[in-house]
Amino acid sequence: MRVGDINSNNRNTKIEMEEIEVNKKIHGNDDTASIDTDILNPFVHRLELDTTYDKLKTAFLTVALLPFRLAAITALVILAWLLACLGLHGLSEEDLRKAPITGWRRKIIPWLCWLGRLTYQAGGMKIIVRGKQASRSEAPILVVAPHSTFIDGGIVYVTGFPSIIVRRESGLNPFIGKLINYTQPVYVWRDDPNSRQNTIKEIIERATSKEDWPQVMIFPEGTCTNRSCLITFKCGAFYPGVPVQPVCIRYPNKLDTVTWTWEGPGALKLLWLTLTQLNSSCEIEFLPVYKPSEAEKTDPKLYANNVRRLMAEALKIPVSDYTYDDCRIITKAHSLHLPHASGIVEAHKLRYKLGLQKIKIEEELLQRRTSKFGEAVDFSEFAKILRIDPKDTSSQLLFKIHDRQNRGKIDLEEYIFTVIAIANANTELDLVDIAFEICNSNGTKCLNAKELQKVLKLSLQIPADESDRIFLQANREIGGGNSVTIEDIMSVLNSRAEYSHLFDGDTDGKRKKTI
Repeated sequence: MRVGDINSNNRNTKIEMEEIEVNKKIHGNDDTASIDTDILNPFVHRLELDTTYDKLKTAFLTVALLPFRLAAITALVILAWLLACLGLHGLSEEDLRKAPITGWRRKIIPWLCWLGRLTYQAGGMKIIVRGKQASRSEAPILVVAPHSTFIDGGIVYVTGFPSIIVRRESGLNPFIGKLINYTQPVYVWRDDPNSRQNTIKEIIERATSKEDWPQVMIFPEGTCTNRSCLITFKCGAFYPGVPVQPVCIRYPNKLDTVTWTWEGPGALKLLWLTLTQLNSSCEIEFLPVYKPSEAEKTDPKLYANNVRRLMAEALKIPVSDYTYDDCRIITKAHSLHLPHASGIVEAHKLRYKLGLQKIKIEEELLQRRTSKFGEAVDFSEFAKILRIDPKDTSSQLLFKIHDRQNRGKIDLEEYIFTVIAIANANTELDLVDIAFEICNSNGTKCLNAKELQKVLKLSLQIPADESDRIFLQANREIGGGNSVTIEDIMSVLNSRAEYSHLFDGDTDGKRKKTI
């Protein structure tokens, strides 16, 4: 492993610890319930074995139970795969898209569903079903939420192999692809610029067809969350304007080993911890069929919002205006090793509500640099500088997210850096460029030792003592002086093994300017 990789891993660990503290602060001691709801982050899941008992139990069951469960699951999945191969023999992909499966091939479906449910039981997962599934004539589309884990796939076996919406790449898998193809899925072609329109068109055709197609099953959130709220529903399930049946999923387990979000344990760790529980349970509840009004038929967004509200009431959780696109912000923050990624996406939503994204006020502030630019500002000054209403709850929340030390003041430069970095940076070198521009108070494009400390802390989380050593080295190389340029600093970083990874993608020595 390279020194640079070790440095990056240490920085990631520090970032994760900081985010835990931020989330404790944000979610633990808020003044009102409305604030809790507004800044609820559905993309974070923390899972640790806290007690010695849990650790010893997991270690014991890993040896005593896990191998047998894996063997049973493997055997059942192989058997299901063989049945699917038999049922699909002689059918091309085009055949599966043209007409529904009939005859003896359709009679294999109950066997596949039985094997699927048996597979979940072999893994210690008990599936509890409440309510009654409607027929296709009553509800051509099943709307399932919240979507929080790959284990949600078990609902396919409960609902009789409905058609699912899935990436084309998944169907190409020689093993699991056979089972996916048996559902006669609606494929999403990510490399096709018209994929979204084609997918919607096929959903409408399936839902309104007179032929005996399977029901279409859709997870309208479009991504996994931690089930703390229902995020914005995509409109795909609601474009046809036909009745839908809402289906709620719950995992009422003491230890949540299934939730798979953008920030949290990976799939293998979750699978291991789930299979080493003595038992787990999944509740699937079929709600009454929802028949759209005339207004909802002509407005898919209204239809989606009303169904979401109904499901949230049944689940006893709030709704939140987060979307799949917000996940990209979290991914970008992590790829750039920015701290407080969960807070960044929350701030992004609040800035959108306040209209700050549209007018790009932060970039304007960078250009005209007010006298308060390099200072810590309180809430009233913060609201005045950004020209937002101090009485607006969103304004208060935006300030609170950035007041991580709970001092009643925030660093305006740090706030502006975070906003511009998420908008414009593509690499960690871009972060250095942006921080240099923001902290360059005199406009000379040169920084003194104190200013460099802030630049390197904002962009690369480098501590002050290390920053001073970098400054001294750069100073020696240029023959002395009280300031350094960004080129001087880049030269020093590139010469040090622990920072060489920053330049791996910069083979020609050029950097794209971000400001």
